[in-house]
Amino acid sequence: MALSSSKESKKSLAALEADHDSGSLATLCKAASDSLRLDIMRVLRSDSFGVQELAAIFAMPQPGMSHHLKILSKAGLLATRRQGNSIFYRHELIREESEFADFLLALHKAIADLPLRPEYAARIEKIYVGRSSQSRLYFEKHVDQFEENQGMLCELDQYWPNLREILELTKLPRASRVMEVGPGQGALLKELGKRYRSIVALDNSGQMLAFTKAQLAGEDRIEFIKDSLEDLDTKVLGERLDAVVLNMVLHHMSSPQQAMQKIRQLLRAGGFLIIADLCSHNQEWAKSSLGDVWLGFDPEDLKTWAQAAGFHEEQSLYLGLKNGFQIQLKLFRAL
Repeated sequence: MALSSSKESKKSLAALEADHDSGSLATLCKAASDSLRLDIMRVLRSDSFGVQELAAIFAMPQPGMSHHLKILSKAGLLATRRQGNSIFYRHELIREESEFADFLLALHKAIADLPLRPEYAARIEKIYVGRSSQSRLYFEKHVDQFEENQGMLCELDQYWPNLREILELTKLPRASRVMEVGPGQGALLKELGKRYRSIVALDNSGQMLAFTKAQLAGEDRIEFIKDSLEDLDTKVLGERLDAVVLNMVLHHMSSPQQAMQKIRQLLRAGGFLIIADLCSHNQEWAKSSLGDVWLGFDPEDLKTWAQAAGFHEEQSLYLGLKNGFQIQLKLFRAL
């Protein structure tokens, strides 16, 4: 009797596991069986958006969009990241040990091959323009208070010794061509100019670029370009860059993922992307008071976006500040 009972228990356990597997797969298939939800996943493959933004992209009421996002999240197809009081959605990463990993890989490949409808692309671009305009207009309005406002977060001298170490790790020769995006008052440009012969300063605000030029009068090795990173034509640069530096600027960009992809196009193979930025925080005041689009970044998100853009993470450093913020320094190499 005891032996029979043991066999029955094992059969019952196997049946429960099979039911669990089939139930999970059914939930997954149900979530992916709707054309709108497939389009949502297609949009979220290359960027993250909030509920309101997604509702605008798909021209539908927010409650309806929330319903679809709930189904996709429950099925494990979407992940969320919190930005202060806001929640942004992105596609969930597929790990080798994930249940139904092969199925998920095939599903995501099929979704990636779907064409993005023109009306969705146009609305996404409108959102990007809104994000970047928010930051650009802030800096143009407060250009005279740049140094004071920057001090509310952190100043270069608080992390320059560590950033200098990152630069030294690249072992780039003096003849290298290096670009800084959003150079601000030009403090880092001066340091770059001491190390490399050809420096490019890129900013999408004419007022901010004029401010930078005024701070660097007499620096003849710096080429100033007024343009957005997204719209920058590689022909303007003339040749591929050896390094691009984003110093406390990524959190002002409309789409960090798209920015990394564009930077990879601008870099030669073996070139470097150097990032100094804030780790994730919940200080909502930074959006209204400092023109921030993003409240810092999770280090793993930066690594994931960089890998997707064609980079390998070489080094990472983390520094705590007295005001409670944490800085992350990242060195990525272009593959």
